Amino acid sequence: MSLTLHVDTARWRAHQDEVLARYPDLVPVAKGVNGYGLGIPNLMAAASKLAAGGVEITAVGTAAEAEVAKDHYSGRLLVLMPYLPGEDVRDLPDRVIRTVTSVEALQALPGRRTVVDLLTSMRRFGMAKSEIPRLRTAMESDQVRVEGFSVHMPLDRVAGDRGGHDYVREVSDWVDALVDGGIPVRTLFVSHLSPDEIGTLAKRHPGTTVRPRIGTELWLGDRKALQARGTVHSVQQVRKGDRFGYRQHKVRGDGYLVVASGGTAHGVGLENPKNFGRGVAGMMPRAKFVARAGAALLNRTMSPFSWQGRTLWFAEPPHMQVSVLFVPAGVTSPEVGEEMPVEVSPVMTHFDRVVFD
Repeated sequence: MSLTLHVDTARWRAHQDEVLARYPDLVPVAKGVNGYGLGIPNLMAAASKLAAGGVEITAVGTAAEAEVAKDHYSGRLLVLMPYLPGEDVRDLPDRVIRTVTSVEALQALPGRRTVVDLLTSMRRFGMAKSEIPRLRTAMESDQVRVEGFSVHMPLDRVAGDRGGHDYVREVSDWVDALVDGGIPVRTLFVSHLSPDEIGTLAKRHPGTTVRPRIGTELWLGDRKALQARGTVHSVQQVRKGDRFGYRQHKVRGDGYLVVASGGTAHGVGLENPKNFGRGVAGMMPRAKFVARAGAALLNRTMSPFSWQGRTLWFAEPPHMQVSVLFVPAGVTSPEVGEEMPVEVSPVMTHFDRVVFD
């Protein structure tokens, strides 16, 4: 009895082949404690199958994830989270590449493979252009192994903001700055650039291989290949006015209380931060957000579960590992052991199991 992610294997892999065809120098990204909901071991297995298409390096989020991934993948592993001087280096094999954002971090990893992350308009982390002279001096040491550079660009293309921003130009300026500073850029890892933008960069810098790092689009781009389902544990017929649950609320009408796998420990009932007010754009989405918030105050919250094509209400807030749902009279109730579809974000969900159908 569990919350299960079912994967249409043939469709899922066909989508990956399609993405690889658009991004020939693709670097798959398999990160997060839950590995995009699919699990890092499963993503490593999928990345290995892409080897025939030229994939020989895969990115993970942290060094801890690399420790898991290395036992399920034989290629190179790129750790995206920058190394901070003084932190545990971890006993990782030589095929693991660490990311650095400072000369100090680079020098703290003598003999280890590294990629230098460059500061962009994301303004998250990265080395500034002013550090190029120090970087060149550091790279003259035999103990420094820089295997490439990386840039992480914003997701949105903002038009009309101070005349708009050209992300291709921004990346190209970085390559020019490094080359002018005496540092060749043979490999550049990029995020959130389109095939056309990558093609433009490749033409401007023929000596540089531009390698897009892609995770969400690769693994979750075809959502119809993935379906979450929660197992039904209990079905109780109730009548209007019956009390139930932790808070002994009254049932609002005749129907059934259905207990299904999937609770707060799985991420069910939690919302993506972008849905909390400030990230909601437009009058209609904001109105819907306010309406949902008002309904929640009255203990009426729509659940991500559905049955017979009908989205169900939570009967009460989800428990840690199960949810209590209300199926109204007139709808044939599910039976114990059946699975109910659940519409959840895989990246925010911890599934009990992943089944490749």
